[in-house]
Amino acid sequence: MRSQTVTLANPTGLHARPAKVFAQAVSASGHQVRLTKGDTTVNARSVLSVLTLDCHNGDQITIEVEGDDADGVLASLVSLVESGLGEGGAPS
Repeated sequence: MRSQTVTLANPTGLHARPAKVFAQAVSASGHQVRLTKGDTTVNARSVLSVLTLDCHNGDQITIEVEGDDADGVLASLVSLVESGLGEGGAPS
């Protein structure tokens, strides 16, 4: 298992649209991925589960990936989060 903590860069937090983008990327990877904020860990393949984390801009989340090429999948998911999940990065 590989994991990395990243700061959520998307300006409006992890609301429905970016949560869907993240969950779709996880599903496409074919890997087991968990997302953690604070004491709560969820299956990142589920949009509803991701939404329950109530993530806002600047929150730190930990992405955990299991399986072959976990490093590559983790790197792509971290990059996706850092890029703002299709909504641009953090405001200046």
